[in-house]
Amino acid sequence: MSAPSPTAVPSFRSRIGCDARSGYYPAPRRYRLHLALSCPRCLRIAVTHSLLGLDDTLPVTLLPVVPDAPDGGHEALRPLYEASSHQHPGPAVAPVLSDAWTGTIVSTHAPDILRDLARRFRGDGPDLFPRGAEEAVEGIGRLCEQDITASAQCAGEPDVDPAVRDSALATLLDALDGLERRLACQEYVLGDEPTLADVELWVTLVQLDTVHRHHLDAAAVHRITGHPHLWAYAKRLAAHPAFGSHLDLDGIARRHHAHCRGMEAAGAAVQIVDWAACVRA
Repeated sequence: MSAPSPTAVPSFRSRIGCDARSGYYPAPRRYRLHLALSCPRCLRIAVTHSLLGLDDTLPVTLLPVVPDAPDGGHEALRPLYEASSHQHPGPAVAPVLSDAWTGTIVSTHAPDILRDLARRFRGDGPDLFPRGAEEAVEGIGRLCEQDITASAQCAGEPDVDPAVRDSALATLLDALDGLERRLACQEYVLGDEPTLADVELWVTLVQLDTVHRHHLDAAAVHRITGHPHLWAYAKRLAAHPAFGSHLDLDGIARRHHAHCRGMEAAGAAVQIVDWAACVRA
């Protein structure tokens, strides 16, 4: 399985405020995003950036799909980290939201960056983090992180007690069942309009198919495929330019193989979605 993330505790976590009194405020082209599209946190930010149409407001620098520094960070980000924290002890990891006016880092915390993009830089884009829906959006985020991603990782761990693996798989399937029921009667996970919950879920489904599936047995993967509305939703979003244009399948595979510690299982041969075909559609 993949190695633990070096960014479990974010190094920088400032927020974008409403106006100049907040210090960091949404001035056009003041900030820059630094993203590696093979990283799920970065992919969520890239999709959100495109949905909001922020190309002219908030530039993006793309980083190598596999970190190129010996400590697992990105060499290109080291100057920003050093300028922001003298002799920064950890790796210079993505994502990064930087401030061009000061040459320092605003935030490395992906959930905060996503919410600030949606609330402070929205422009004419959709309302991805609507007032009153915060708890629902964050609930889907927790479902994706805990019941899908963490459960898929546990279910694919060869050294874990079989009963624990079976319980993890049951949790994963229960989560997919609930999402299947939602998407059987509505276009997006929270209703008729896209939100950050859809960005969270779509990237989670991409990771489930392109990364975690490789460590599951074939029977488990076949059970995961048995959610037609959910995977039709994933394919439909992949065909949307704001989603599919950032999908670097080769990069995801290279990143996975660079960090993976587990053995490949039979589920690797059972592809759930032909993502490349969806993007071409």
